[in-house]
Amino acid sequence: MSWLTRARRGALLYLLAWLIVGAVLGGMCAIVTSAPPANALLFAIPGTLVYGVAAGFSAYYLCRANPLGARPLALVVLALCTAAVLAAFMWLAVLGGWNELCLAAGVRWAGIVQTPLLSALLFALGTLLYGLLAAINYLAIESGRARNAERRELESKLMAQDAELRMLRTQVDPHFLFNSLNSVSALTSQDPKGAREMTLRLAGFFRRSMGMAGHPRITLAQEMDLVRDFLAIEKVRFGERLVTEEALEKGALDCLVPPMIIQPLVENAIKHGIGQLTDGGLLLVAAWRDGARLSITVSNAIDPEMPETRRSGTGLANVRQRLACAYPNESTLEWKREGETFSVEIRLPAQAATTEANDSGA
Repeated sequence: MSWLTRARRGALLYLLAWLIVGAVLGGMCAIVTSAPPANALLFAIPGTLVYGVAAGFSAYYLCRANPLGARPLALVVLALCTAAVLAAFMWLAVLGGWNELCLAAGVRWAGIVQTPLLSALLFALGTLLYGLLAAINYLAIESGRARNAERRELESKLMAQDAELRMLRTQVDPHFLFNSLNSVSALTSQDPKGAREMTLRLAGFFRRSMGMAGHPRITLAQEMDLVRDFLAIEKVRFGERLVTEEALEKGALDCLVPPMIIQPLVENAIKHGIGQLTDGGLLLVAAWRDGARLSITVSNAIDPEMPETRRSGTGLANVRQRLACAYPNESTLEWKREGETFSVEIRLPAQAATTEANDSGA
């Protein structure tokens, strides 16, 4: 019912504006004809309100039927001028008829002397008011078109962004599955029991990740559950060589992140870092909230002699693209090396799950 309330409010404001025009016109009539103010107001206000309603509808439909740019400008101007002149003559006829009725009533405070000068002024004013209504209608129509075009452009961008996000997310699962199956294949001949355990854990991991596939955001706590499942799978393969630690601030666990955003970084840390070390090493996942920003860091031990190109891969590029799509100009991904440690840090807006639920509910 909000549209009905807005329509009523708009109609009342429109009538109020014409009431003011009628009052001003009444004052002008009193000056031109030396008529009493009450007679002039009674002459001007009713006819002006009628003209405001009739001319308003006429100008609206005429402007809608002759949109700018669709027809030659000369034809549009000719149509508007013709309509304005006809409307002004009709206004004069309405005012004259109403004035005659008032004079016929014989009441002292009704009716004025309608002089030729007053008629000329009313005709000119009626023409100008109709032109003003047409200009206002054209402005409203063009403004509405601009808003619609902007909305369609925004919807197109959002649809393209959503499609790109879905495409990038679909790249994560095959990439991870390919690497995991290679690990299972390697364990089959060396450790059949470990291969079987890894297969079961892999099935559980995909069951959990598929359950979150339809969510554009999940909490960091849910994301870390996926990371722990992944690390449990890798633990079967690397055993004691893989040492993991977590440093997760409590306030950060409720923040929302894109699903499967940390797992590719952890996978890269194992594949290009710890997996290249004979004795293995430490993998640390840390997260903390700094005001309106959420920081997530994945750091791992590396071989100091490892070439630079060995530390980049599909996972890192995918994460960078997904962050750019999900948080345009609001997220960063940086990596650095300090001694024998390589770390990747993600910074993105800290949006709590409770906040998003309240916003959607509103």
